[in-house]
Amino acid sequence: MNQIATLLDCEPTTKSFRRDVYRGLAAARKSLSCKYLYDLRGSLLFDAICQTSEYYLTRTELKILRDNQLEIVNCLPDASVLVEPGSGSSVKTRLLLDAATQLDAYIPVDISREHLQQTADSLASTYPGLAILPVCADFTRPFDLPADIDDDQTSTIYFPGSTIGNFHPDEAVALLRTWNQLSSRAALLVGFDLQKDAATLEAAYDDASGVTAKFSLNLLARINRELNGDFRVEQFRHRARYNGEAGRIEIDIVSQRSQRVTVGDRTFSFSEGEPIRTECSYKYTIDGFAALASQAGWKLDRSWTDSQERFAVVHFLAN
Repeated sequence: MNQIATLLDCEPTTKSFRRDVYRGLAAARKSLSCKYLYDLRGSLLFDAICQTSEYYLTRTELKILRDNQLEIVNCLPDASVLVEPGSGSSVKTRLLLDAATQLDAYIPVDISREHLQQTADSLASTYPGLAILPVCADFTRPFDLPADIDDDQTSTIYFPGSTIGNFHPDEAVALLRTWNQLSSRAALLVGFDLQKDAATLEAAYDDASGVTAKFSLNLLARINRELNGDFRVEQFRHRARYNGEAGRIEIDIVSQRSQRVTVGDRTFSFSEGEPIRTECSYKYTIDGFAALASQAGWKLDRSWTDSQERFAVVHFLAN
């Protein structure tokens, strides 16, 4: 019999989605938050991105976890909880859960309620001795842990997949500071992409089979469906470029012609070639990221990387 995980539901409302879309499309430089890429279809498309040959990040991080599984798991204290903001399908987390028998609970936090519930139910069946306590929430804003978690338990925030790179450095510091205050005893286990050549990076975010493009453009389809929009999705294209000076990949949805788009009761004009910025992905060195994390009260404990030094998994303790 399948186990059912009880979900704490704090999913963002349609009202907040509409407000953010209006604000982003009315700006002088149009933008949409990458968090809205992850409805159910977007979450499934991102899973597919992780399987493309160009997207080295997932398979490299998984290899680091497999090669160093026991060392990493030994960083998790007895009777502690593992909290994963932006958990998605929890693929990498299963490598930790397989070996981390000392954990009391796993708390996946994700913005897509339906996808989160499906994943949490699967985890509850796979790990019947572990409390699976999903929280549907926008992890970029403060959220509460489930009521049955004691404040004196160590909470290790697990943030894999280089998602931290989606935040501008000042935003990343603010987010890391919030997590440092999530419980009275906190630790951080984070994965991030390391700096490398532009060709490898651009291919990873714009695969030849077009899965990443579908992922980006699904955001316009979501706006049409949920906010009564009339985007003609075929008249926009996905673009990923590496900005070497800023050390980041920049992802845009680009209008291919001059056009007007209506969303609800608002109309927005696009010129030919005008972009909507949906995502930036910063690339770091281990020392550079440790310096950034120190601004949020974290100190470097351990780090692991692959033989080609393309990706890093790093453990931090609270100061």
